[in-house]
Amino acid sequence: MSELQIGDTAPDIALALDGDRVVQLSSLQGKSVVIYFYPKADTPACTEECIAFSRMKGDFAAAGAELIGVSPDEAKKNARFKAKHELTVDLASDPTNAVCEAFGVWVEKAMYGKKYMGVERSTFLIGPDGKVAGIWRKVKVPGHADAVLTAVKAL
Repeated sequence: MSELQIGDTAPDIALALDGDRVVQLSSLQGKSVVIYFYPKADTPACTEECIAFSRMKGDFAAAGAELIGVSPDEAKKNARFKAKHELTVDLASDPTNAVCEAFGVWVEKAMYGKKYMGVERSTFLIGPDGKVAGIWRKVKVPGHADAVLTAVKAL
């Protein structure tokens, strides 16, 4: 699959949200959707990112955007993570990496000379028309949620 570009139609995937809810991405058409991918729940940068988006959830809602965080973690782990840090954003579980692969964020990584597959911290803004309106790859967490909110407001 080729890498998603701005203007492409977003993959119509099913997201397994916390609380045993499943949402089809196409069912959210008509509003903006921010989908951010994070490697692993309860790690420092992932926690900081989820807290930042949770803190700004009201601002995103006021701008007409849904927020969904996606990781390969199992649903139960996401539920514990959400409760522990009092997160308010929806978290989607993707243990098969199907959603990560559809968005092109399941990539080869390297640490200490060892190569492995993992999630590239990335965020996608999907416009009300179902098309990709913004892409942030290899995200650095500080200030990122603010930058995404600015983009949402500009739609």
